[in-house]
Amino acid sequence: MKSNIRVTKASGEQELFDEHKLRRSLRSAGAHGDTVDRIVESIHQLLHDGISTQKIYREAFDLLKEDSKRLAGRYKLKDAILELGPTGFPFEKFIAELLNHQEYKTENGIIVEGDCVSHEIDVIAQKDNEHFMIECKFHNRKGHTCDVKIPLYIQSRFLDVKRKWTSLPGHKNKVHKGWVVTNTRFTKDAEQYAECIGLKLLSWDYPKNNGLKDLISRAKLHPVTCLSSMDKMEKKHLLDADIVLCSQLLDHTEMLDKIGIDSRKKNQILKEARAICNQENNL
Repeated sequence: MKSNIRVTKASGEQELFDEHKLRRSLRSAGAHGDTVDRIVESIHQLLHDGISTQKIYREAFDLLKEDSKRLAGRYKLKDAILELGPTGFPFEKFIAELLNHQEYKTENGIIVEGDCVSHEIDVIAQKDNEHFMIECKFHNRKGHTCDVKIPLYIQSRFLDVKRKWTSLPGHKNKVHKGWVVTNTRFTKDAEQYAECIGLKLLSWDYPKNNGLKDLISRAKLHPVTCLSSMDKMEKKHLLDADIVLCSQLLDHTEMLDKIGIDSRKKNQILKEARAICNQENNL
């Protein structure tokens, strides 16, 4: 096996190739044993200094797809989230659905009166005594980070809303918090500032072991953009119809008829969707 190979990340930064990270990502998708070993061995054969992590990812995805579309669909989760663009609205809907699964009551795109001005809030979430104002920062390319200016700006908006909220009937004893969600990553300064002032952050891998990728995997709420049996335009039609999850598609299979999918392809899509949602064992 090759060692000390430097790989190039989407941000342009370089780091040493980490086989353990590759194995973790494959196992997170559901691959085990011989499948993981075979893919890792194949990846080692193409490694060279400077190789992009994107090329490694594409190769691993193609190899995994040979074994199972279900596993491949889960493995391509990061790219699938990027495909929720180019606007941020499908991502906002996706975050709301993820929170609904955690028993939050959510609303999207609500105009809220602040103490000084009105604000359009991406997601408002309530659970028990907690009341969250959530702003979603969607990026359609890898390597983009949210720096400290983002939580600084969101915190100022939140404080204006909070002053108004706390004056409303029934809100005196509620816990009001701001929350920033991104599909990429925050800088260390952004994380440090948010922790200091009590602003919640959620990114691809933050908080550790409870980031976006972890929440999605545990809830098995994969976006329809994971489906390799659909092309980008077909996925866009579903997103435009507010179908953002594979599980939603299974509940509204008639949407495939409405966007012109023939019966043979419809069966393929639904079979893959059921497999990704763990409603059947294999694909």
